[in-house]
Amino acid sequence: MISFIDAYRSVHGVEPICRLLPISPSTCYEVIAKRTDVESLSDRAQRDIAMKVEICRVFNEDFQVYGVGRVWRQLLREGYDIAHCTVARLMRAMGLQASLAAGPSKLPGRTKPHPARSTG
Repeated sequence: MISFIDAYRSVHGVEPICRLLPISPSTCYEVIAKRTDVESLSDRAQRDIAMKVEICRVFNEDFQVYGVGRVWRQLLREGYDIAHCTVARLMRAMGLQASLAAGPSKLPGRTKPHPARSTG
């Protein structure tokens, strides 16, 4: 919604757009201010921004095949103190997912029913 307001604020202005949308002008101005002044963000938001850069770097350096666990382990090896669930949350927010280059799992599957279990 804020990106829509940014796109049309020069034409219509912020307040008229906010009157039509379910958002207050003060909320819009607050979000715009936080985009320009990173220092006004919370500690968690500032740390998330820094860690997103590192997660992207590790993910891309390893050919985008590392999942959450391996990215987390690599960050720990490099000395970053970050929780596994934080890496998972940030990777999900950025849309990063390990590529499955090998295709579906190559685990053997059962081809015939088990003789001891009768279904009838």
